[in-house]
Parts: sequence; structure tokens; C-alpha cells
Amino acid sequence: MIFASQWPRTLVICLIVLTAGPLCIAQAQAQAVGNTSLNAQLLVAARQADTSAVQQALARGAAVNSRTRLGKTVLLIAAEKGQLPMAAAALKAGADVNLASLERVTPLMAASHGGHAGLVRDLLDAGARTDDVDRMRKPAIVYAAGQGHAAVVLLLLDRGVPVDAVYEYQLTALMWAAGAGSADTVRLLLARGARTDLQDDRGLTAQTIARQAGHAELTGLLEPR
Repeated sequence: MIFASQWPRTLVICLIVLTAGPLCIAQAQAQAVGNTSLNAQLLVAARQADTSAVQQALARGAAVNSRTRLGKTVLLIAAEKGQLPMAAAALKAGADVNLASLERVTPLMAASHGGHAGLVRDLLDAGARTDDVDRMRKPAIVYAAGQGHAAVVLLLLDRGVPVDAVYEYQLTALMWAAGAGSADTVRLLLARGARTDLQDDRGLTAQTIARQAGHAELTGLLEPR
């Protein structure tokens, strides 16, 4: 015999077992409801950059890879905000370092975009992939170079990202840095051997991109050779 009571708040299914009498099992649903609540608390705490509350939610059993409606995990939110302690707590709890949002943005991309070099280093040490791309086909180094974050670009190059890798629209990291007007990033990439003669799908070199973006001070550095 199977019956239900207290619906919809709690569903208790009682199985009549011939030798043992009624055996009621509600723990599984209670656990699921509790975890859902904890997961929501975890994500709210992450959005509020409340590391202590994040740690408490994780300690109480919240799922570290819980995601918002946009597919963002605690680790991704921490990466966006540059919250190193929060990211460390998520990694310690077993967060998937490569779990991306619905836009396919990974924690490494988010940290690279924000120029959070220390966080980028921790993510790389935890196994973050450098060649993942978002929906616009942009990898982490493009996020960094396009914002002029030379320290992050250096970390990515040191982890094996090819200096002249060609991305969407035939753009290179040097072209992105040139368009951003970041002299430090341009100099770094040139010191690592970046080619200045490469062209994007419009036939533009890094020098031309810098000039068109109003960064005439970079044109001398970017003379094609």
C-alpha cells in the first residue's frame, strides 16, 4: 500500500512491509529540499562577496558547483569579482575549475579579463585549461590582452599559450593589445617574439589596428618586420 500526506510541502511515502510494518522514507526529499536551499544561500553569498557565508554554506553541505540561471558557479563569480579567498574556498571544496557559464565563460577567462593575476595563477595551478574559448571564440589570453593586463598575459604565456596563436577573425594577442593601447602588453608580446607582420581577416596588422584605435604612440613599436 502506498499513500502520500502533507503534499506539497513534504511527500512521505510509506511502504507497508509485511515483516516490518510501515517503513516511511522522507529523508531523501528532505535532503534535496535542504540542499536546494543551501545551494541558493551559497550563490547569494557569492554574489555578495561574502566569503565567510560561502564557507559556512559549503560546510553545511551546499554543492560547490551549484549554478545560477546564467550558469555561473561560486568559483566563476569569485573570479569575476577578483575574490581570491572565496575562490580558494571553492577550490578547496572541489570546485570544477573549468565549468563555464551559459556564455561559455570560464573562471580563468573571467579572472583574466579583470587582471586578477594572483587568482589566474591559482586557477592555472588547479588545472584551468588555457585553450577553452567562449561563445565568441575568445580564450583567456584574448581577455587579458584586450584589457591590457600584461601580468596575466605573462602568466598565460609561461603556461604554454603560443604567442602568435590566431583566434577569431585571424586576430592575435598582439593585435588585441595594440587595439587596447597597452604599451606594456605590446612590449611583453614583442619580447616573446610576437610577429608584427601578421594580418587579421581585414588585412590589418597590429600597427594598423593601433593607429586606427588612436594609439599612435605604439606604431613605432609595431613596425612590421
